[in-house]
Amino acid sequence: MKKLVIAYSGGLDTSYCAVSLSKEYDVHAVSVNTGGFTEEEIKHIESNAYKMGVSTYKNINAVPTFYQKVVKYLIYGNVLKNATYPLSVSAERIIQAIEIIEYAKSIGAEYIAHGSTGAGNDQVRFDMIFQTLAPNIEIITPIRDEKLSRQQEIDYLKANGIEASWEKSRYSINKGLWGTSVGGEETLSSEKALPSEAYPSQLEKEGEEKVTLTFEKGEFVALNGEKNLPEINIEKLNDMASAYAIGRDIHVGDTIVGTKGRVGFEAAAALIIVKAHHLLEKHTLTKWQLQHKEYLSSFYGMHLHEGQYLDPVMRNIEAFLQSSQEMVSGEVTVTLKPYHFSLDGIVSSHDLMSSKFSTYGEENKAWTADDAKGFIKIFGNQNKIYRQVNLDA
Repeated sequence: MKKLVIAYSGGLDTSYCAVSLSKEYDVHAVSVNTGGFTEEEIKHIESNAYKMGVSTYKNINAVPTFYQKVVKYLIYGNVLKNATYPLSVSAERIIQAIEIIEYAKSIGAEYIAHGSTGAGNDQVRFDMIFQTLAPNIEIITPIRDEKLSRQQEIDYLKANGIEASWEKSRYSINKGLWGTSVGGEETLSSEKALPSEAYPSQLEKEGEEKVTLTFEKGEFVALNGEKNLPEINIEKLNDMASAYAIGRDIHVGDTIVGTKGRVGFEAAAALIIVKAHHLLEKHTLTKWQLQHKEYLSSFYGMHLHEGQYLDPVMRNIEAFLQSSQEMVSGEVTVTLKPYHFSLDGIVSSHDLMSSKFSTYGEENKAWTADDAKGFIKIFGNQNKIYRQVNLDA
């Protein structure tokens, strides 16, 4: 039997794929942890995979890789899709696809399978990366190709002796390092909000709590003065902020295949870090650095969302983002409150507001009143010339 690797999550779609493909192929299941998995959950997924008839199961811990290759640059760029969404799931899918295809190559697989349907974004992300990194490995997608309904999949599994509770949960939850997506009946239309109970974290704390985020060259290196790896700091901050039910929102955006989509999410740490980092940048970068970073970061987020991570332009943008962080070091104080947070201020040796040139709106020490008048006169020349030529003639 020919060797096949399946991207296995343990859900209905990938379970159907594992059972049906095991009849024709030597199936090796693999899942990629980009955050959110407990050891118990991993063991449960492994146990189920073997029940589906796979030859081997492997779980790849890609949390450090996910941070180093993707999340770090999303922070550098303050990336929020449509000024709202921190690309929680789409960013994960890129690393998952890369890790899965590399694993398939390492064991000499001739085929690779995933459980995506033909309607969404993931099919594009997985297929593009698989095709680019391993063009000789054939991609198999039973759910998409056979246009299967959930009931057809359930009936097939039951007929093959796989008894499990496949009832669809009211809300689909996808948890990772950079946030949790929440889908449900309310997100299928435009007018309804998700109820509070749909979100995985509920309000546990009242009052206010101050936390300090320390950045070194743009990286989140310490929480409340305690240094750790950035990915660990992210997890710790998320636990603290989730107790206040912070980070809930609904993202409305354009799918890769051209339709509009709506998804709820909870990303307490991601939103706090992006906003805190951006505040620090406002104090430490020049106006032109901030301006050019903004549109390049927007392009970076868009390309990542659409699965274009392997295009060399992404390495070019990453190089720019990395170089922009040379002076982005300091501490940002944030106040956590029920359902929201506020940015208090920053302390940095690179704070351009601490310049001895002037105090905004009050005094200056580097130019005279006549200098200011001359600057303003010349600065307004273009508008005066345009008006004289076109409007006052």
